[in-house]
Amino acid sequence: MPIKLLVTNDDGIYADGIQLLSKVLFESGRYRLQIAAPDHERSAVGHAITMHRPLRVERARFLHNPELTGWSVNGTPSDCVKLAVEALLEKRPDLVISGINRGSNLGTDVLYSGTVSAAVEGVILGLPAVAVSLTAGGESEDFVHAAEFIRDLIPHLLAAGLPEGTLLNINVPPGCGKVGKARITRLGTRRYRNSFDRRTDPRGLIYYWLAGELVEGEDEADSDVRAIKNGHISITPLKFNLTDDAIIPELKGMLARIEQQ
Repeated sequence: MPIKLLVTNDDGIYADGIQLLSKVLFESGRYRLQIAAPDHERSAVGHAITMHRPLRVERARFLHNPELTGWSVNGTPSDCVKLAVEALLEKRPDLVISGINRGSNLGTDVLYSGTVSAAVEGVILGLPAVAVSLTAGGESEDFVHAAEFIRDLIPHLLAAGLPEGTLLNINVPPGCGKVGKARITRLGTRRYRNSFDRRTDPRGLIYYWLAGELVEGEDEADSDVRAIKNGHISITPLKFNLTDDAIIPELKGMLARIEQQ
């Protein structure tokens, strides 16, 4: 029986990443694809969902494979996953795949990423999920190689299983070839300087444009940032539960002292 996949992204349904990923997965014959993605680019929207306007859905054709169709949604990546699982699909998927994003999602940038947030939404709905990105500079051939890596990883991933509440964030460097070496990593750190460019419009009014220059730092040997720098595929397990368990006893003690006053 084919493995049921829900494929989405944040670059929009007509972006090369999702188009080529879907083509590779479909042509393998191993998977049954359901595709729901934003109708245009929704990068860096994080885990936003739409609450104050209706979501509209249209059928979309796939440029690289006319046999494929998908749902084009006028919402965010998280909307797409939530809507597909809870309203559009007849059966729940076995796995949610978000990507392939154009550009990396490394370190603390995952908190802004629509790509990663779509995978998080899958996990919230009780489904295993993967986010996959191609780091800057990738061409169509690199998207295909990244898609082939994901295609071959899926059966092993589902056989091994993921802990509840965990997703995989995968980043693929350009030029890694069909099989590039993969590393299991931790989140590194991404910092930027001069994040806002102050400008003046033709009417003399001040406005700000989000820009920023990446500050290169020393990353730990097992970080996702270091793996990509070294030309390796990075696979990072992420949990969306942000509770800091280590500090709970100290906070309980503080609260007890306050109550005794």
